Amino acid sequence: MSSTGYRVRRATVDDRHWLTVLWQSVNLPVPELERRLTEFQLIETADGQLLGAVGLQITGRQGRIHGEAFSDFGFADQFRAQLWERVESVAASHVLLRLWTQETAPFWNQNGFLPASAEALQSLPAAWRTLPGRWLTIQLRENVASALPLEKQLEALMATERQHTERMRKQARLLKTFATVAAVILAIFVIVAAVYLLRRNPAALGH
Repeated sequence: MSSTGYRVRRATVDDRHWLTVLWQSVNLPVPELERRLTEFQLIETADGQLLGAVGLQITGRQGRIHGEAFSDFGFADQFRAQLWERVESVAASHVLLRLWTQETAPFWNQNGFLPASAEALQSLPAAWRTLPGRWLTIQLRENVASALPLEKQLEALMATERQHTERMRKQARLLKTFATVAAVILAIFVIVAAVYLLRRNPAALGH
């Protein structure tokens, strides 16, 4: 629960009815959005009254903010600010490199979104290129070119370390097994030798 008394969370199938009502109120394409219902982040009152929603569609390392709707647009920027915090958190957890939107509210410009340059548009996912409208974008990571290679290097290093650790464990288990078998063989040999010597020289038992 935030200090304002509002709660921000991810949508679930249980929110379908009220999201449908909200989308219809602002003339959004309900059938299309229903198919991606769980992309949406919601803001609601403490007692569960839906106040607004915004979608975050993720493709690869890119995110598209879309489908924003509010029950009262007089408070839209206040609600957007809290939803934007949530979107930033989701983007960080997915290690997104860039966010895009075609939303037109000044809020997005005021929070770092800029008209997409021709160079930036080259990285726009193909699935979104047919969508009509002007694109705004914000780059979340400075070193886009090296972000993925660095992650892959770290993953490879961790995988190599895990393999090395597993090999050491297997070797330790083999050595332990070998030592146990050797000790058993040695014990059997000593017992057999003792029995043999006693049979050859029973008088030794008397001493």
